[in-house]
Amino acid sequence: MSGVIHVSAAVIVSTDGRALVVRKHGATVFQQPGGKPDPGESAMDAVIREIAEETGIRAAAEDLVPLGRFEAAAANEPGHRVIADAFVLRVSEARADASAEIAELRWITEHEVASTPLAPLSRTHLIGFAWSGSAA
Repeated sequence: MSGVIHVSAAVIVSTDGRALVVRKHGATVFQQPGGKPDPGESAMDAVIREIAEETGIRAAAEDLVPLGRFEAAAANEPGHRVIADAFVLRVSEARADASAEIAELRWITEHEVASTPLAPLSRTHLIGFAWSGSAA
């Protein structure tokens, strides 16, 4: 039986309509910033911490809009599934710095999604929230 990995993830969107995706060291695909909650840490607290660690973007709970829980094949752990508690964060500037385990980050437009190598969770469930009106 495959393993299950629980994470918190953020769809970060700038006012100019670009979405932030990150690529971790050793990975070939991009995904939303986020990661595994520490023991006893809520999904909200985990995503706030992970956004700051990975991108330098500081967010508060009131800045995040919950999207729900989503599941897909894990991008970097063969035979595993990832279950993500996801949130939207809208930021005024498309500025971030790759840090922690992040090798590269990109701000992409809706038109660049098809040509960007994305993790299954991002492509199937999350990236579209960047341009939908459902998480204003």
